[in-house]
Amino acid sequence: MSGKGRRERKYVGSVASLSGVQSDYVDRALQPGDAQLLSYDPAVPIASPDPRTVPDPKWEFPRSRLIIEQTLGEGEFGRVLRARALDIGGISGCTTVAVKTLKENASASELTDLLSEYQLLKEVTHPNVIRLLGACTTPGAPIYLIIEFAEYGSLRNYLRKSRHLESDGQIPCSFGSTPTMRPDTLVETECTTAPATPRDILSFAWQISKGMAYLSDIKLVHRDLAARNVLVAAGKICKISDFGLTRDVYEDDAYLKRSKGRVPVKWMALESLADHMYTSKSDVWSFGILMWELVTLGASPYPGVAVHNLFHLLKAGYRMERPENCSIQL
Repeated sequence: MSGKGRRERKYVGSVASLSGVQSDYVDRALQPGDAQLLSYDPAVPIASPDPRTVPDPKWEFPRSRLIIEQTLGEGEFGRVLRARALDIGGISGCTTVAVKTLKENASASELTDLLSEYQLLKEVTHPNVIRLLGACTTPGAPIYLIIEFAEYGSLRNYLRKSRHLESDGQIPCSFGSTPTMRPDTLVETECTTAPATPRDILSFAWQISKGMAYLSDIKLVHRDLAARNVLVAAGKICKISDFGLTRDVYEDDAYLKRSKGRVPVKWMALESLADHMYTSKSDVWSFGILMWELVTLGASPYPGVAVHNLFHLLKAGYRMERPENCSIQL
């Protein structure tokens, strides 16, 4: 709590997602004054266990009961693995899980990010936010965060697999085809080969909005909301993921980012681009871009617009056009 008793706002969301596509992120040069805010030296390798890795008896899971099966995806410093866990999270028998860990070339800053994500996931309980099942943090071995397994992978990949190519002779789905925009009354265009129907699209948007409203209620700012950072689990349940890069820097309940790194420019609000300020309101902007991703079945935002020109265009009032298959109401 702050000196005035106000609950401090925490921040989640990975600027360099373990599972995100690196082309979505643009390097940002170190800004004047950054050195004072940086609490680590990226050039220093991980040499000794972080004091925060003292095993938490509530979450610590025996490595002997975790069987790693394969790599699901990896980024520059981290990877996500598929594994089987015996008797985890109150579930008897073997459960398929996902495991987040670091690569050998990861630096102290990546370790800090992973540990920050661990601390945040302990606090989060919502059906539309990825759930922590356990962790392996005992010294002398890699740190594992054990989370729910989402069998359909990232929402962006799920959407892109749903696309209909002209060679298939299929008619593209039309989203939002009723004035009421209620999912239960939505008229669905024939989409016999598509896993994602118009009703699914609205359901995904509704689920993500509920998960983000929950994060806002508990004073968490994601900072990297995008289709690549939402997972799709069994039953077409969306799970907001990629919690990381937490920093204990507060300014009027907004996060001021002054560290070098990779930033997802096309998903960022104007105040984030201009002043590196992040709030729940900037998350709402990112949700709007995610809605565009949903309707276009995973297309890249601002097609044809160079990243270095985007801020000036947005400041001048430019916005993306409504996709052809999107109703005016939506």
